Amino acid sequence: MDPAAVAARRAAHAAAGLDEADLDADPVAQFRRWWDEVHALGLAEPTAVVLATAPARPPVQSLSRHVLLKGVDERGYWWVTNTESRKGRHLAENPLACMTFPWFALGRQVHVWGGVEHLDPAASDAYFASRPRGSQLAAWASEQSRSVPDRAWIERRWAELAARYEGVEVPRPPHWGGLRLVPDAVELWQERPFRMHDRFLYERTGAGWAITRLCP
Repeated sequence: MDPAAVAARRAAHAAAGLDEADLDADPVAQFRRWWDEVHALGLAEPTAVVLATAPARPPVQSLSRHVLLKGVDERGYWWVTNTESRKGRHLAENPLACMTFPWFALGRQVHVWGGVEHLDPAASDAYFASRPRGSQLAAWASEQSRSVPDRAWIERRWAELAARYEGVEVPRPPHWGGLRLVPDAVELWQERPFRMHDRFLYERTGAGWAITRLCP
């Protein structure tokens, strides 16, 4: 990443602003324009996204954490996780989520809201097979979000699983797989001088997407 190039791009975006005429009618296509620019500039952790979930009932409130986006297409935005984790349990109760892409280096943010569904098992199998073997073993070893006595405990589990699967393929754990956020709304945020930012909201309609400008 060239910091000077990134700073110059941020300044150019802030000066040019964002108008509805600049936007693709499809929010996923528009997202991919920005997403491609983030990757082209070599920003750190370009796939990191803040994922917020909430259980169906109190007293636990909504929680957020970073995950790594694995792909986006016309069906939505997908990532992989242990479905017995805290976020997995939330989504089993309340299959709604929000994603925030904090691309502050470029003076941009994207927010996505919608329902969450499981990827087809074959797609989860294919992605699991592409992971490094050590990460495959970690998916079995880690009881994600559960308390453990110390780091040695999980390291022993990893070593035991490495011995168990030595010389054979590691199967995908039944509790591990892909989840997809299917967008109902997408908001684009573009930094402007004096906090007079440009914000546009896409909302799904029966015929496609409606676009509305929001106040900063």
